[in-house]
Amino acid sequence: MISSVPRSVKLWGRGQLTVPKEMREALKMDDESQLNIFVVGKCLMLTPKRLTRSALAGQVEKSMKEQGLSLESLLADLKTERQRSTSELYDG
Repeated sequence: MISSVPRSVKLWGRGQLTVPKEMREALKMDDESQLNIFVVGKCLMLTPKRLTRSALAGQVEKSMKEQGLSLESLLADLKTERQRSTSELYDG
């Protein structure tokens, strides 16, 4: 499952957040699942703890090919989303 549609989540006390149910189900995560978190530029990336970086890179590349996504289109979408978020934050 690759979703290019962003999901909004709220940070709760002590920086906790809830991963949406459909995403947890797609990744077969339960209450005991652990995640890795990475900072990529000004973005946070969460991955199931069982993945290593090279395995993650391979899975992302495979999923992008299956969905017909290129790195350029992904980066363009991120730029558009960042602009939309910035506009909402500062203009509206």
